[in-house]
Amino acid sequence: PRALLCAFLAAVAAAVAESGRALPQLSDDIPFRVNWPGTEFSLPTTGVLYKEDNYIIMTTVDKEKYKCILPLIASGNEEEEKDYKGPTPGELLEPLFKQSSCSYRIESYWTYEVCHGKHIRQYHEEKETGQKINIQEYYLGNMMIKNPLSEPETIQKTSSRLGASFFIPTKNIEGQMTPYYPVEMGNGTPCSLRQNLPRSSTVMYICHPEAKHEILSVAEVTTCEYEVVILTPLLCNHPKYRFRASPVNDIFCQSLPGSPLKPHNLEQLEKQQEMMKMPFRRVKEEEMHSTKEEKFSSIHKPVAVGSHQLLTVGTTHISKLTDDQLIKEFLSGSYCFHGGVGWWKYEFCYGKYVHQYHEDKESGKTSVVVGTWNKEEHIEWSRKNAARTYYLREDGTQAVRMVSHFYGNGDVCDLTDKPRQVTVKLKCKESDSPHAVTIYMLEPHSCQYILGVESPVICKILDTADEYGLLSVPS
Repeated sequence: PRALLCAFLAAVAAAVAESGRALPQLSDDIPFRVNWPGTEFSLPTTGVLYKEDNYIIMTTVDKEKYKCILPLIASGNEEEEKDYKGPTPGELLEPLFKQSSCSYRIESYWTYEVCHGKHIRQYHEEKETGQKINIQEYYLGNMMIKNPLSEPETIQKTSSRLGASFFIPTKNIEGQMTPYYPVEMGNGTPCSLRQNLPRSSTVMYICHPEAKHEILSVAEVTTCEYEVVILTPLLCNHPKYRFRASPVNDIFCQSLPGSPLKPHNLEQLEKQQEMMKMPFRRVKEEEMHSTKEEKFSSIHKPVAVGSHQLLTVGTTHISKLTDDQLIKEFLSGSYCFHGGVGWWKYEFCYGKYVHQYHEDKESGKTSVVVGTWNKEEHIEWSRKNAARTYYLREDGTQAVRMVSHFYGNGDVCDLTDKPRQVTVKLKCKESDSPHAVTIYMLEPHSCQYILGVESPVICKILDTADEYGLLSVPS
């Protein structure tokens, strides 16, 4: 409860003041959360910084005692950044360029290839009759200078050695301004929409401690000019680029000998609140699941690449149901995924329908049926199209990478006078947030759509796909 946390933080401030240590001024702009992890606990190594000696001892009215470890917010980070004498961002990234490694992102139609320090390629492969492979490709940028890090490094090395601060650009990712290191690439494939000027890209390297240099997003910010976001752990050793896992600052309170894991009065209060919610729980889970979301970083940005319009990208988050229950509700169509930003939002209910809708305070909700499910129509479609695609595991065995489902008979399209239809592509996407779902939609032809749905939830059921791509609950 907010009142309890405010009282707790006020007590923390008083205790710190009494001990003579300085504490930054408390403000609603700096959110806090109190955790009770118990005695067996390791401090986080990413996100907000912690030090073992930065703690206070708290005593409740019942004489229960807790050692509360406080985060080093604002001023602590600034001190570390000021004292930093390590490698510059470019020096940290240098191994990635020397390895000549490449990263890939597979979308429904396009595949993106970023060979670090060399080029960015967007391509699509199609097998024609006779197994001839037809490749459609564009280079979104090539590295024109010998050392891709030399130009920005000259400035930053000088600034770093002199102890001066240098400008670090930031990008808004899920409402959080995130620092990035830019590398410019030009001299790409000529763009017919810009008098055959070459395509160009800015590659934005962002710290993420658990990443493997994967491509987070590709966006065409203006005609034939692109932004590519790469997640890499290499930047995380620089304090100015360090990954902030969450905007919430956790306070970890460990019980001291003779005290319960959590204060007795707090336990009682939480139980009372749970009891008060019980009669309304089912209604809230069905009608207000969006209020139970947890944060997950993702790009929310309209994108247009090549001749295919990517309408929107969005992320939705699922309530913390158990995995088994969630999978069953998803496959039965009773749990629907929502995504999209801007004017149109999207609703996908497995085995039922795909809707796009717009909600307005004045005119209410406008909804368009993009496609509806018919098992026989899908099976007929799957006989002519690939319902499953595969990849090889490291041990040489084959695993399902993606399944595709056909939803036809949507609302009639004004441009074609035919019903709308959509191919839904379900993909596995690993994430720190096990219940996150990313949804994006393309329109390669008028009123013929592709809906991409990526989630760790899908990872758990892809291997159950039958010859038609239909999924089932894992045994």
